[in-house]
Amino acid sequence: MNTQERPDDGGLEDRKLRLFERIARWTDESDDPKISIPGMRIYKRREPSGLTRYTHQPSLCFIVQGSKRIILGTDEYSYGRDSYLATSIDLPIVAQIVDASPERPYMGFALKLDQKDIAQMLVEGNLPEPSPSESSRAMTVGSLTAPLVDALIRLIDLLDEPEAIPFLAPAIHREVLYRVLTGEAGIHLRRIGMRGSQNSRILRAVDWLKSNFTQRLSVEELATYSQMSLSAFHHHFREITAMSPLQYQKWLRLQDARRLMLTADYDVTRAAFGVGYESSSQFCREYSRLFGVSPAKDVRKLRLSSDVPRATASLAG
Repeated sequence: MNTQERPDDGGLEDRKLRLFERIARWTDESDDPKISIPGMRIYKRREPSGLTRYTHQPSLCFIVQGSKRIILGTDEYSYGRDSYLATSIDLPIVAQIVDASPERPYMGFALKLDQKDIAQMLVEGNLPEPSPSESSRAMTVGSLTAPLVDALIRLIDLLDEPEAIPFLAPAIHREVLYRVLTGEAGIHLRRIGMRGSQNSRILRAVDWLKSNFTQRLSVEELATYSQMSLSAFHHHFREITAMSPLQYQKWLRLQDARRLMLTADYDVTRAAFGVGYESSSQFCREYSRLFGVSPAKDVRKLRLSSDVPRATASLAG
């Protein structure tokens, strides 16, 4: 009989099991437990989801059971218990939980990323060089490693010592960031932390758009604000976000209009003008293209459903 030995993974499988056990424990009584570690969210879902559109904020997302796929422009990213998702800029995406059931629910957690933390680590010392990457996207999937999982376990274990969180969580979070920055996903995060890099300049433009999306957009002025030529700005913005600046602004407007209609009871016309449209008919056309139905039908459907989307997902589940 031929036998094949399992490759030595340094106990990675055992570590992932321990990580799963911790998340399962904290989601035993609630699918979205309130936890005391700043910038962290734990979640559980008991069934696959439909395609959901939202803005994915800079974060590290980990799955301990189940799987998920993310669509960014024409790119697709799939990840599960062996990998993680790293996102360095707010990105408009379409997401779907693929593998989940009441018996084997989808479970995971996310950690918020701060560009200042990344920049500080790059300034402080000579970090080992990460693997090169051909992609310039501000999103990537990396493979879990034993040191990274060890740090994640220690971070979650702090939930049993809430008095220690203010003192120990920042150091462990820094270790997690170190493991990612020096791993295969590291180059994607480093680009955003390098002062003067194309990515950091695009981040500046994205921050402006997030705060001013209701205003009329001059791409030329935004390129100047980002200290880039118009052609370079267009190229790098699309390379990083998978869309043009105008498409990005449109996404932000439509997502916020959806939020206003759902949570503030705005009618279609008021929502359209509230997010910067000058024509409600144009708003309805673009809304229907993005969400597949008219604004009125979409809102009615969502109000009948428990799955009311957030305009911006701070730490998406």
